[in-house]
Amino acid sequence: MPAAYVFDAELWEWPARASWFFVSVPEPISDEIDARTHGLTPGFGSVRVTVRVGGSAWATSVFPDTTRGCFVLPIKKAVRDAEGIAPGDSVRIHLDLADARP
Repeated sequence: MPAAYVFDAELWEWPARASWFFVSVPEPISDEIDARTHGLTPGFGSVRVTVRVGGSAWATSVFPDTTRGCFVLPIKKAVRDAEGIAPGDSVRIHLDLADARP
């Protein structure tokens, strides 16, 4: 199983916090991430990752979202500005797990 994933996802704004923006990691990839990192994550299940969107790369974490049934990936303002992306846009995500079982 690879520790690197590429997928397209729509950028959305978290309704409870208007300044936070995320993409949802597709369920099959979320399920694989959960299986590969189970027991390696801190209390609430965040998973350290490195991400690339266009020419922007950074380290962050994905977080489990029980409402959506998947992990969610925060996209910071500097990346949104640099890449010209806004809520509703489809974004190509390159995601690598920092800690995972083979």
